[in-house]
Amino acid sequence: MKTAAKTLKESIARQRKDLSERMERPLKKTALLSSRAWGNRKKLDHILEYRIHRISHCLFLYALDAQGIQVSDNITPEGIITDDFGRDRSNRPYFENRTLDLDFTLSEAYISMRAKRPSLTAMHTVRDKEGKLLGYIGADFDLRDMPMTKAIYKDPRSWLQIKGDPSIRETVFAQERSESLLDQNLDTVFGILTELMAIHGVFHIMLHFSSSRAVVWHYDDPYSYRLLDFESLIDPDICLAFPKHSYPKNALIPSERISEIWESFRQLRFFDETIYLRTGTVNIFNGIVGLTFSCDGSHYIPWDEFLNREHVLWSDKK
Repeated sequence: MKTAAKTLKESIARQRKDLSERMERPLKKTALLSSRAWGNRKKLDHILEYRIHRISHCLFLYALDAQGIQVSDNITPEGIITDDFGRDRSNRPYFENRTLDLDFTLSEAYISMRAKRPSLTAMHTVRDKEGKLLGYIGADFDLRDMPMTKAIYKDPRSWLQIKGDPSIRETVFAQERSESLLDQNLDTVFGILTELMAIHGVFHIMLHFSSSRAVVWHYDDPYSYRLLDFESLIDPDICLAFPKHSYPKNALIPSERISEIWESFRQLRFFDETIYLRTGTVNIFNGIVGLTFSCDGSHYIPWDEFLNREHVLWSDKK
């Protein structure tokens, strides 16, 4: 089963592969032309001025010798910037981490020195007729200008555990759960939250047991959250503040199972006086239940696995 980290890396790798395929050919041509003017700053600048308009989205184009010293000016789509001639770029991540046995490399994203934004640098070796390394052509790109894949990264639907603050884990056995106002009114609170999700268009809820509050997101305004304090959570009239909605067909959690999730939260809250549930999160669209415990450890688990009492999560709670 794939972890979220592995799947995220795969998504990034696919994006980098697509960008590399866009950049390699025009940069290879630039390197070949530059080899004919190597050592002549003026001619080299002229070639780079011509070539930058054939490298889509390129912010800066320049030449480095084999040691990483800049031997051309900085070329931009608007013209030449002379400030960086002779600059030592050997300690920049794109030069230090280049792959020596490849002619073309695309750096990992890094924060640029000037704009302080995520950037990429593509590099291509420059060689003479005998194949001897002369240096490199570097092309800088601002990540926000780059064409990206249209598909957004999705978390895998698998159980994920994340350890919390070590200092909290070390002192966890010196603490004991204090009963909150929310703990004293769970029947009412769970009934209202179920109604909000099943009937009134709330699709994501983060319930904080110890502080007796909830944060909710609604279909009609998904970019903003609403904070519900304890008084709101025990007042059925709160449902009047949210318009009715048909339960979405693309929700992964069936509406009739929502109340079971809340009841499982109850069990995790009261099972142990030392290790207990502090925060529970439900999202009906990705079908993930989030759990944060008093030890500061967190779990993210698909709803159906969460409700399966044979799952290892429940093994010490039977």
